[in-house]
Amino acid sequence: MAIAEGMFKPGERLVETDLCARLAISRPSLREALRTLEAERLIVIAPNRGPSVAVLTWETAQQIYMVRALLEGEAAALCAERASPEQLERMAAALKAFAAAVRAKDASGRIKSTADFYQALQVGSGNQIIEEALQGLLSRINYLRTRSMANGERAKESLREMTAIYEAIVARDPVAARDASRLHITNASGAAEAAFAQGKLV
Repeated sequence: MAIAEGMFKPGERLVETDLCARLAISRPSLREALRTLEAERLIVIAPNRGPSVAVLTWETAQQIYMVRALLEGEAAALCAERASPEQLERMAAALKAFAAAVRAKDASGRIKSTADFYQALQVGSGNQIIEEALQGLLSRINYLRTRSMANGERAKESLREMTAIYEAIVARDPVAARDASRLHITNASGAAEAAFAQGKLV
């Protein structure tokens, strides 16, 4: 989360002793965390240099958004056909929490509630492979979300778009759910591209 929130900058070297003191954790715990971050592609560990924050290029970001559009669009369509009442309730609760975070200008709350919304959507799709693939991208998706929603207006637009996804799912309309999901990701990509051009993603 510290990387996603910009505490550490892309390309910045991560010194173990400094991190242990700053985060108040043991070296074994830190190394385990670093291995997880490396697997999530948020850091790179180079021989004789140690770990540093990965630099996410716009080309890679575009590819992530393309994969999201394909997988999340299908997940939304499947969710419209398969979601249980309990899963719909989870989505509604996450959407309500997201709306509250938008009003409060709570960046961490926006990211958490958005992740909760999509987790419920993915589980509701009933397709474990789609869920696993998207979970593998989650850290980088959250990194991009933090930047793209830094603009308060974009966060409000995201709320409207996610509400449209939810309403299509509740209406059991897979075509509308897929279209709403893909539109949301297209708009998020545009916001991220603007942030990248302004130097907010590097």
